[in-house]
Amino acid sequence: MDDGDRLQAAGLIVTGAGGYLALGALFGLIYVIWLAGRLDPGARSAGLGFRLIILPAAVLMWPWLLVRVLTPAERRR
Repeated sequence: MDDGDRLQAAGLIVTGAGGYLALGALFGLIYVIWLAGRLDPGARSAGLGFRLIILPAAVLMWPWLLVRVLTPAERRR
């Protein structure tokens, strides 16, 4: 593997990570504004401070949270 291949592989990793974080940021904002209360009744009345605290986790864990939001309540653990 020469330097050009390594650089291309690094570029793909950075692009993939950037896409993951971009989707996560979009989902995270939607989650903390509208969806958090669907999973946790205590979050329904939570204020801005709580929502700002959970935003970074929602950005990073967006695939898992998306599955949880889309899973019917009776099937969640």
